[in-house]
Amino acid sequence: MSENYYEKADLEDFPNIGEYAPEAGEKFFEYYTVATGAGKLSEREKSLIALAVATVRHCPYCIDAYTGKCLSLGIGKDEMMEAVHVGAAMAAGDILAHATQMRKIIKKKEM
Repeated sequence: MSENYYEKADLEDFPNIGEYAPEAGEKFFEYYTVATGAGKLSEREKSLIALAVATVRHCPYCIDAYTGKCLSLGIGKDEMMEAVHVGAAMAAGDILAHATQMRKIIKKKEM
């Protein structure tokens, strides 16, 4: 089977996400524009953050979009990979931090 669940055409259709809920779609895009646009952080910094989050969240659409965005902003592949490693380290840390729950249960049962 050569068909992919995720298709590039679906990413290109994303602007139509408000088709069945136009008000919510409009509000989402207003928020998205403010959240991802330059502010205290530059558009460049926010694009690297978005790429790292997209990778951690396993979103092929966002990985595609933000890899392209980073490239268009002149961000190098080494910088993008470094950002992805930050995301990977944060995800690993999050998982390991939850091991405190396991350790707490073990200690309680050993009493």
